[in-house]
Amino acid sequence: MSPSFVCRRREAKRRLMVTLPDQSHPLPPPPDIPRRKSLVSQTVESLSAHLQVGHWTQHLPAERELCQQLQVSRPTVRAALHELERRGFLEWIGRARRPTAAARRRCGRGAPSRVVTVLAPFPIQAMPQSALFVLDTLRDKLAKIAYALDVHADAVCFSSRPGRALEQLVQARPVAAWVAWGSKEPMQRWFVQRHLPLLVIGSCRPDIPLPSIDMDFSATCRHAVDLLWRKGHRRLGLVLQQDVYGGDIDSEQGFREALDHHPDVQWRVLRHDGTPAHLCSLLDRTLRSPAPPTGYLVVRALHALTVVTHLMRRKLRVPEDAAVISRDDASYFPHTSPVVSRYAVNPHQLARKVCKTVRELLESGTLAPKAIRLIPTLMPGETV
Repeated sequence: MSPSFVCRRREAKRRLMVTLPDQSHPLPPPPDIPRRKSLVSQTVESLSAHLQVGHWTQHLPAERELCQQLQVSRPTVRAALHELERRGFLEWIGRARRPTAAARRRCGRGAPSRVVTVLAPFPIQAMPQSALFVLDTLRDKLAKIAYALDVHADAVCFSSRPGRALEQLVQARPVAAWVAWGSKEPMQRWFVQRHLPLLVIGSCRPDIPLPSIDMDFSATCRHAVDLLWRKGHRRLGLVLQQDVYGGDIDSEQGFREALDHHPDVQWRVLRHDGTPAHLCSLLDRTLRSPAPPTGYLVVRALHALTVVTHLMRRKLRVPEDAAVISRDDASYFPHTSPVVSRYAVNPHQLARKVCKTVRELLESGTLAPKAIRLIPTLMPGETV
């Protein structure tokens, strides 16, 4: 044999010994790999929870409405509905799906509700990214404890007379707990009078005993006034909407408290009806006054954008001639020119607080009327 042939045989034998396992010491079986539930499976569980509590007794909502309520895509909803049809829980009657007799027998009349409903004044598509992140996190956390999340968007529930709409809503759907994404006094008082569990993501009036989670608007506005004062502004304006929200009351209170420490500051409050036309007319009237503000603190992100663009339209340089701070954050602010200075709460921190409080509400059935306030971070921007 040639030396090269012997070397090749030795190399092949060595590789075979490395490749083949030692039969005297068998390899242990591979461990089970943890698997995450697919979005379709989570949607099936959510729909099943609705069916188990008798949420839909006649027929299910349209696919598009289910997409909005469950915050998933239409193909996901459709796949989940097909799976429930395969299990025999849904059937087609005409052009609508309805629970089968098996699903109705399974739900039972005495079964406790496993649904948490979030009330919102506008559809999910109009919500800011931070709100969508919180709702998505809450939905995942609830799914782990076999609860479903339902989002009900109805502006009437947030009006000055929400009683009839809320009464119909409560009677139509059994709910374990309610969450209001921002609310006004009439809605809050309605839930208090009927002793229904409600968590307000926003601020309540001081005399309304409901738990709430929001940004510390009073501290935020005090900080904003101090910041404008340090920048040399001695004439300030607070831009508020006429509608009374708990957070707006706290904002004006913090604004006035800060001014008590700066007696040399002249100030005014511009209350508008929420429309750009009215806000711009108030700004024009203010700019024509003998001593117009040089620093503006604006409640609501959209109105801050109106203030900045209107001041620039009137040939004022921002921030050289007039500085603007937004109390609230918005996803479009980093894309404005100049970038709007504003305050922002970490969405992960807000999501953790909301999930923890909702779970406490589900476990106890009630919560003390505690106001949980989160301290925001100043995003400096370019308008101050």
